[in-house]
Amino acid sequence: MPLRFSRRIKLFPGVRLNVSKSGVSASFGTRGAWVTVGKRGTRTTVGLPGTGLSYTTTSRRHDSGPAPEPESVSESPRPESPSVLRIVAGVFIFVFVLMTGAIVVSLVSR
Repeated sequence: MPLRFSRRIKLFPGVRLNVSKSGVSASFGTRGAWVTVGKRGTRTTVGLPGTGLSYTTTSRRHDSGPAPEPESVSESPRPESPSVLRIVAGVFIFVFVLMTGAIVVSLVSR
């Protein structure tokens, strides 16, 4: 039976440090939306809390090797899909707005 080790450390609300036998990763988010960045790439998870329903996308980390040479065949350019960086940035902004709103509501209700 293989041995597993995993530890999740809460640094502050919305930020976790995940330590395991295979490496270290960081998770950012709130209930219902998390982004995890580690050596295997970025995982974005969005879910409906309390339902067990969630959607996860994973983007692999790119190699730092030499860039491939462009092909000489001229084709019509494909429309660009949103980059993973834009998606992750959008999730971060969404989480930041949610957390800021929660802080403002808690301060106003005092």
